[in-house]
Amino acid sequence: MPTLPKIKTTQMATTASQHSAGQREHRSDESPSSDETLGAHATDDHRGNKHPSDNDEEKGNDGSPTQPVGFFDKSLSKVRLQVFGLWARTTLILSVFILTVLSLYWAVLFSVEQNTSSLTVFVVDFDGKVDPFTATKPLVGPMITTTTESMLSAPEPHLGYQTIQPSVFDNDPMAVRQAVYDWKAYAAVIIMPNATALLQQAVDQVNVTYDPLGACQIVYMQARDETTYSNYITPQLNALQTLVTSEFGQMWTGMVLQNASISREGLQRVPQALSPAIGFSQYNLRPFTPAVATPAVTIGLIYLIILSFFSFAFYLPIHMKFISQEGHPPMKFPSFIVWRWTATLTAYLFMSLSYSLISLAFQIPFANPSAPDTEVANNPEPYGKGTFVVYWMINYVGMIALGLACENVAMVIGQPWTAMWLIFWVITNVSTSFYNLDLAPKFYYWGYAWPLHNIVEASRSTLFQLHSRIGLNFGVLFVWCAINTALFPVCCYFLRWKMQKEQKQR
Repeated sequence: MPTLPKIKTTQMATTASQHSAGQREHRSDESPSSDETLGAHATDDHRGNKHPSDNDEEKGNDGSPTQPVGFFDKSLSKVRLQVFGLWARTTLILSVFILTVLSLYWAVLFSVEQNTSSLTVFVVDFDGKVDPFTATKPLVGPMITTTTESMLSAPEPHLGYQTIQPSVFDNDPMAVRQAVYDWKAYAAVIIMPNATALLQQAVDQVNVTYDPLGACQIVYMQARDETTYSNYITPQLNALQTLVTSEFGQMWTGMVLQNASISREGLQRVPQALSPAIGFSQYNLRPFTPAVATPAVTIGLIYLIILSFFSFAFYLPIHMKFISQEGHPPMKFPSFIVWRWTATLTAYLFMSLSYSLISLAFQIPFANPSAPDTEVANNPEPYGKGTFVVYWMINYVGMIALGLACENVAMVIGQPWTAMWLIFWVITNVSTSFYNLDLAPKFYYWGYAWPLHNIVEASRSTLFQLHSRIGLNFGVLFVWCAINTALFPVCCYFLRWKMQKEQKQR
């Protein structure tokens, strides 16, 4: 029988003595033939075979403590300094980010009061200037234009009233409506050619059919920007009507009562010719209806950004299977790039369809007949039954413009910085599309080239048959698509280089 090595005999003796003393059984390996094997066994003993009653601190091969220690333990002194430094740096970065990026959202409304005058309102006085009413001395028109011009010098916020001569519109009140429809002004105050003539006729000839609302018109288009109209334009136009009817009523009543030739019995039959004497008919060419259309042109579009952003995290692991060597050769990287780009755009096609179908499911009209520009109409559709397809394509191309930018940035900056990019991308798009840039500081004029601004404008013109600049809107979106498509391969190669570098460091 071969002689046992001395180390093994010693271990067996030790084991026997430990067993006879009632201590726990300590197993040793039968063949500790190398330093590596011994090191492995030592590690095993260290991990699982320590005495439960051993009070000595467990240590690894490098001498570092493995038992949990308190926060202020001296062994954590270097780690504490490192953590404090990283915490301070991260907090500083986030604080600066909040101050800079979120300020973009607050600042877009900072100068609204000073810029209210940029909301142009045409004041066109046809009173007594068009045949056959030129022989009548106008009273209504001059009084209204004087009132609006005096408002321009008022210190409080006011609309940008502009007195325009009727000849600019070929003496045609309907041409003024067309100008409002074409976004040359946010609203128009039209004093009709027969405003004073019909009023005088009412008191002179006791015209009981006289309607004060026929004297003037206010024309606007709410669907262009319902928030701006409800917050700034409509309240001031209502105040203008109240002021004008009040002041003109006092002036006109005094003139009539001083005229002894006017029959008092006749005035009793036409009281509307004294009070209010004149009024304003309102023509909202494109009302903002139904209310469920609000998400389709405002807050709902935020989710278009979010969906395109998070699709990167969902699809990237799927795409990576082509280049991971799991029982198959990896795909050539140029082919991988083409596949990723094609698959991403195809995914956007179906995702944008699902997004668009929500508007259809909640009965936003998509098949109403079109309407003339100068007539009041609820939800006329410029493309008939093809309106939904156009709306879908707006969302699809918009999702490409928004999403490919997210894809490229995510590949370059990686986690956790992509979260900051999402906040930046949402805020810059929202602040320049959901708020009127005419009311914003001029700094924000870059927003006209941002994707969401053009998506919103194209969607409104499609859903409400507004003045269309859809060619320009699609053009801007296609430019974004082209730029991000050109950058896409570069970002893919950068991502591969970054991943290879991380693997080498491991």
